[in-house]
This record gives sequence, structure tokens and C-alpha cells, in this order.
Amino acid sequence: MFLDYFALGVLVFVALVIFYGIIVIHDIPYEIAKEREHPHQDAIHYAGWVSLFTLHAIWPFLWIWATLWRKERGWGFSKLEAEQHDLHHRVDKLIDQVEKLQNEVADLKMQSLDIDVDASAQPTQNKEEK
Repeated sequence: MFLDYFALGVLVFVALVIFYGIIVIHDIPYEIAKEREHPHQDAIHYAGWVSLFTLHAIWPFLWIWATLWRKERGWGFSKLEAEQHDLHHRVDKLIDQVEKLQNEVADLKMQSLDIDVDASAQPTQNKEEK
């Protein structure tokens, strides 16, 4: 009689440990994401619960998803960021060059207008001198 209750207690204890163990294991990707301040940590948490119902099929992908992000380097595309930084500086230089050229064109237009005004004024002065 005592062994029956003891076996029932062990069975309930083991069932609870397995139940909570599965939940804790499925929260590991979420805990990793939370620790790393992952931008998609809520999605990883919800997907962990969904993976319980998909017989753990997506859980390895959640682990990978959670471990790819690092706060100090993001997704790890530092080369892409460096290229974008270089492109940004090149665009800034081109904008400066375009503004300089626009100023030069405006100055040349003003000079050509001054020359045209002077040229149109000279023939009238020549007529008056004669």
C-alpha cells in the first residue's frame, strides 16, 4: 500500500519535472535573446511556445535566431556598414562638388550678363561720340 502511494508520488514528481523542464528548455532561446537585447525577443518567445505544439521542430532555428544577434555588432554585417559609411562620405563629397559647380555656373552667368550689358552699352556710347 505504501509503495503504491510512493510510486504515484514519484510519477507525479517526474511528470512535473519533465513538464517544467520542457518549458525551461524552450525558453532558452528567449533568455539568450533577452540577455543580448535582441530586437525580436518577443517573437522568439512566442515562437518558443509555438514550437511546443510543433513537436519542437522549429526550436533549433529559434536558438540560431537568438544567437545571431549581438548588441555590439548587430547581425554581424560590419563590412556592409563600413561600405555604407564609405558610400555616405563619397555622396557627401559629390554633393559638395555639385554645390561648388552650381556656384561657379551662377558666377559665370552673372559675368556673361555683365559682359552682355557692357557690350550693349558700348555701341550707344560709340554712336554718341560720333
